[in-house]
Amino acid sequence: MNKIRLLLIEDNRLLRDGIVSMLKGHRSIKIVAASGNGENTFLRIEELKPRVILLDLGLRSQNSLNVVETVTKEFPQSKVIVMDLAPSQGDVLQFIKAGASGFILKDASFEDFQSTINSVAEGESVLPPILNGSLFSQIVDNAIQGGRPNINKAIRMTKREQEVIGLICEGLSNKEIAIQLHIAPYTIKSHIHNIMEKLALHTRLQVANYAFSNGHDTNDVPRNISKLFN
Repeated sequence: MNKIRLLLIEDNRLLRDGIVSMLKGHRSIKIVAASGNGENTFLRIEELKPRVILLDLGLRSQNSLNVVETVTKEFPQSKVIVMDLAPSQGDVLQFIKAGASGFILKDASFEDFQSTINSVAEGESVLPPILNGSLFSQIVDNAIQGGRPNINKAIRMTKREQEVIGLICEGLSNKEIAIQLHIAPYTIKSHIHNIMEKLALHTRLQVANYAFSNGHDTNDVPRNISKLFN
């Protein structure tokens, strides 16, 4: 059985040594090199021809996003898995669009590392378990396939929830939205809670930003952006 040739780029020495120790000797994985920085990355890829590259998201010596973009363009036979302790959804989407095939948390178990490396080597795309099953995973799937996610198509929003999103984008407070829609403020809170759960977001500002970025039908600029934080 041909082993998966793995190149590790991680500038934290303890973590790098730990990952090497964890994967060393694995029957299906061969670590061809472990580097502490991104220097000479592309020369090493050309020389070592890794099937999978484990890449630290926050390299101090080089822009990790640029590494992913260049590898995707120049070395399509190599697949990149990005590692981070707690990647934001924005980071995940940005790196997936750049060509990364997977994400893994740095505190993941040996089984998770093994499974992610094997899956990516076989051509699959892998998200951290905490994001699987969320709307965000659907958005990432769209990005992988080259599509542009749309807030109205990605999930099933009720007509009322879409109205609430539009009013959030206008910068209205819960009380103002309640008056506008002629319903109780606590009902608005319930709608906003449901919207955030569906979108896997955490703040009103994120909801507004997501709506504007993904084609939500609103022509209004927030009248008072500070209200988005309330």
